[in-house]
Amino acid sequence: MAMNDVYAATEPSRASIDMMDGPTVMEFGSPWCGHCRAAQPLLASALADHPRVRHIKIADGSGRPLGRSFNVKLWPTLVFLRNGRETARLVRPRVESAIREALERIDAADSP
Repeated sequence: MAMNDVYAATEPSRASIDMMDGPTVMEFGSPWCGHCRAAQPLLASALADHPRVRHIKIADGSGRPLGRSFNVKLWPTLVFLRNGRETARLVRPRVESAIREALERIDAADSP
């Protein structure tokens, strides 16, 4: 799977996220957010080496239940999930290495 460049038109339910199999990165942000735009090349480069990882881009904001259920306060927030369970979180990542480390944890072949 490749990186999504477009925010999802409708956000998935928390129940559907919790039931997902395999590695997933949820990116909470906004298309007008400068921090979100600055993180895009870092995320794209890191995700390029992890084709199995599902990338879900969520437009977050006031009244958006999915972001609130994950306690998102700042954008972008990257939530790294393995089989529906959070294993790592990065808020406003500034270095690609931090994203790569979190991806390695959820995309490892021997992870439960």
